[in-house]
Amino acid sequence: MTAEPATAPVRLSAGAVIPLPTLDPAAPLDDLAWLDRAIGNARVVAIGESAHYQHESFLLRHRLCRYLVERHGFGAYAVESGFAEGWRVDDWVRDGAGRPDRVMADGLTSLMGLWRPQRAHLEWLRQHNRTADHPVGYYGIDLPGSMVSLLPGLDAVLAHFAVAEPGFTPDPAVRATAAAFSAPSAFSAPEATAAYRALPQASKDALTAGLADLAARLGARCLEHRRRTTASAHERALRTLRSTVALDAMLRELARGHHDDALHHREAMLADTVEWILGREDRIVLAAHNGHVQRCPDNLPVVPPTTLGMHLGDQLGDAYLAVGTSSATGRTLNTSASFYSGTLFTDLEDAPRPGSLDALLAASHDGPFATDLRRLPPTDIATLRAATAHRYGTFYAEHDPLDAFDLLVHLPHATPAAPDTAALAHAPGEVRDAFARWRAH
Repeated sequence: MTAEPATAPVRLSAGAVIPLPTLDPAAPLDDLAWLDRAIGNARVVAIGESAHYQHESFLLRHRLCRYLVERHGFGAYAVESGFAEGWRVDDWVRDGAGRPDRVMADGLTSLMGLWRPQRAHLEWLRQHNRTADHPVGYYGIDLPGSMVSLLPGLDAVLAHFAVAEPGFTPDPAVRATAAAFSAPSAFSAPEATAAYRALPQASKDALTAGLADLAARLGARCLEHRRRTTASAHERALRTLRSTVALDAMLRELARGHHDDALHHREAMLADTVEWILGREDRIVLAAHNGHVQRCPDNLPVVPPTTLGMHLGDQLGDAYLAVGTSSATGRTLNTSASFYSGTLFTDLEDAPRPGSLDALLAASHDGPFATDLRRLPPTDIATLRAATAHRYGTFYAEHDPLDAFDLLVHLPHATPAAPDTAALAHAPGEVRDAFARWRAH
């Protein structure tokens, strides 16, 4: 009996594949010239990642950021990290004082600053700003305290009041309540959420009202505050308090069991912060998870119905460019409960699910490559529309990739980034312990 011939894998046409010969951020950039047409007049180029802390994603962002800065004059690098904390990073990359390991440990939240490739990227920004005609600013766009503590944002605002309005004494109960459920790092997220939930409702309400009083006072006393400080310092305090209020609102919704509503608060604030940065900078390189930068919702449990990318797409239209990423094999961020005890990464399956976007891209080319979804022939468009499952970490999201992204980059093999031991030495003890357990295995 004659065996049935093997079915050829579905793949994109050769013309849709733009090979990426290297991910080395320091290599010559001429192989990225194809980006010139893709970028066009975009004011925000958002570079996604399928999971945090992956070595290849760090390299891709650094390399693309360098191209956008050097060849297109982009003047801001915005990261899915705390807004309030990020000013320390901005000062350092603009050639300010301080040790880079402390800046990375204290200025980037949600563990974002504890990886060697992140150090290399920040060091490149600092060196660029020392020699280039146009400096590049760093901005965090996320909620304060790794989303487990209001204190970094609240303390920055209280410090502003101390200078801008020295005769004013804020209600000490506001900070005391915030301190009652604060946590040192993302590893304490379950405990912080539980501590907030356990607060008496009257205390939660008083905290929300106290933050609202501070926001009203900041607005009403703006001229007085600007005279004592600067317009920029006052605007920064307003934005910091807005992100802190958003975190309080997010925690309230989580305590009620309204997870979608909680995530809506975060996504709206991320987008609002990017739009605020656009008032200061002409063009932005934005680094965040695929689930944030995509232009459409999907069915992941951690992705909200309305994303950062949807907000920016609505506000900016074609001036917003979303770059999604995928991978085929390797190791990815562990999103199960064992993450909190030090199992930071987990194995991907041996091959992506048949019929998924990741499987399609893996079959289309052996090495890293990009494809411009807006300039594909009809046959490739049909092929992509049939691949609606897109893997984020170990989960598969359902969406049409042509609706979600403008460009896709496939990184065939995912590996954990190497920890930055100098930055890690300044992290909270629970972070050092978790990393030690991970590295011991």
